[in-house]
Amino acid sequence: MKDFKTERRPQESQACETSTGRPGVGASEQLDARFLESLIGYNARRAALAVISVFLEGMAPFELRPVDFSVLSLIHHNPGVTARQLCNALGLLPPNMVGIINQFEQRGLLERRPHPSDRRAQGLHLTPQGHALMNEAESTARALEEGVAHRLSPKEQGTLKSLLRKIYL
Repeated sequence: MKDFKTERRPQESQACETSTGRPGVGASEQLDARFLESLIGYNARRAALAVISVFLEGMAPFELRPVDFSVLSLIHHNPGVTARQLCNALGLLPPNMVGIINQFEQRGLLERRPHPSDRRAQGLHLTPQGHALMNEAESTARALEEGVAHRLSPKEQGTLKSLLRKIYL
């Protein structure tokens, strides 16, 4: 398996170096971030960075990036899905999807089969190896999420997911 290195961003409590090489503002010198914290995008990005950092580390043993995990999960739960359907569901461009699918085929995780109702399309199906990998990866993802969201009650987690879906759907 590949050894994935994740780039870590300095935490708020750590000092950052400036372009001069001198330490920047540390935890003891709080910045006024009230305006930024009033923005949905800022808060969403900060939360995403926290979640993705943990996700990358947890998925490294499976050699899955977030987009890889999403594609395989959709195929896992929707056998026979087409590449076009995946692109629409995930907002990906077809050329990018072709590369992802080819990579999974080379790894022995999925296979293409003729689509039952569209002769031009191919349905995507996980192999037994792909199913085994996704069973483990999805279990790991669930545990990682629980760890990241531990400060939120189950009701708050549901509300947060519902509100976020309202923004992008």
